[in-house]
Amino acid sequence: MRPIHVGLLGLGTVGGGIFKVLQRNQEEIRRRAGRGIEIRKAAVRDAEKARRLVAGTNVAITQDAYEVVRDPDVEIVVELIGGTDLARELVMAAIDNGKHVVTANKALLALHGNEVFAAAQKRGVMVAFEAAVAGGIPIIKALREGLTANRIEWIAGIINGTSNFILSQMRDRGAGFHEVLAEAQQRGYAEADPTFDIEGIDAAHKLTILAAIGFGIPMQFERAYTEGIAKLTRQDIRYADQLGYRIKLLGIARRTPEGIELRVHPTLIPHRRLIANVEGVMNAVLVKGDAVGSTLYYGAGAGAEPTASAVVADLVDVTRLHTADPESRVPHLAFQPDSLSDVPVLPMEAVRTAYYLRLRVLDRPGVLADITRILADRSISIDAMLQKEPDEGEEQVDIIMLTHVALERNVNDAIARIQELPTNLAPVTRIRLEELGS
Repeated sequence: MRPIHVGLLGLGTVGGGIFKVLQRNQEEIRRRAGRGIEIRKAAVRDAEKARRLVAGTNVAITQDAYEVVRDPDVEIVVELIGGTDLARELVMAAIDNGKHVVTANKALLALHGNEVFAAAQKRGVMVAFEAAVAGGIPIIKALREGLTANRIEWIAGIINGTSNFILSQMRDRGAGFHEVLAEAQQRGYAEADPTFDIEGIDAAHKLTILAAIGFGIPMQFERAYTEGIAKLTRQDIRYADQLGYRIKLLGIARRTPEGIELRVHPTLIPHRRLIANVEGVMNAVLVKGDAVGSTLYYGAGAGAEPTASAVVADLVDVTRLHTADPESRVPHLAFQPDSLSDVPVLPMEAVRTAYYLRLRVLDRPGVLADITRILADRSISIDAMLQKEPDEGEEQVDIIMLTHVALERNVNDAIARIQELPTNLAPVTRIRLEELGS
């Protein structure tokens, strides 16, 4: 059987990794897929550089991306250009021309996935996107196929390597946020504009995709709560450590009787949890199913060949099912398109979780009683407390509290009330806390 023909939109870091993996493992891939997989055309900005990479092969190089998506010889289009506007146009054009699509573009899917999947369903083609979440970790396949017998209860993931590197370095070295961010940029872990990483937007794109597959809901990125790590201090990381916790930027999706929680924010996790010990640029996703219990998926969340591993795996899957009846294929979001749920995504104020609160107050009698009264009036109970001794000659003291599970709306109200106390000297620091137990 002749090889299936692939067109690449982009031949940069990831595209080059895909080319190398396909070349290196071509015989193994052919044995798995049942036929060869060959790159026939690639659209690039730097044609000269691309030609040097593919020298000695039959890969045609063009600077016109539409030439790839309209080429009748190309059967699968791999989109690697990133962004949402041009990428959306090209993906929709590829689908309209009857091409299967493989993409690593989490922003495209989080924002336009509903439209993309509907078009693919109508045209009878596949859109595969394993590389869009957690790089080389096969979390999409695990959720969409491996855990299909389960009712997914919650998903919690470290799904942005840049933020995890920053938090790991702040904890290990006691360094400040801006110092470590500059180091991450020097090492190539963070972009010149790191906003998407440090503000949690990149993680929210990925969490949107995981929640859609896990719970059978449409993509709803606009309803995800997003909070980044830029305001975290060495002080809070140290206090959390003393209390037996580590702080990670987590994406959390949880099914509740009221609706779906969809949130990204810094989170205290007990240090004994495996996911709390994921360091550096590595990613990890914890999934709780009703039958299987908790399962953990760990690995490289970025990089040329880890991402290429996921893209090529998608190419193998598409190749296997290329001639299959569309009705026999695994649905894009694991659930049949006409069976997606309209269960609501909860606003953040309706979420229930536990909290770490750090207060800077005057060291006077009655201060703690005032604070605990405010919390009690709002049904917020204290699980643990740490009060630091004031420095010599100082009249200010830090009080750190861990609460039991409480309603976010009540915690917001309590914080506002505490900050009105004349004995309160600084804005209250609030970090959410998750036990992530079974």
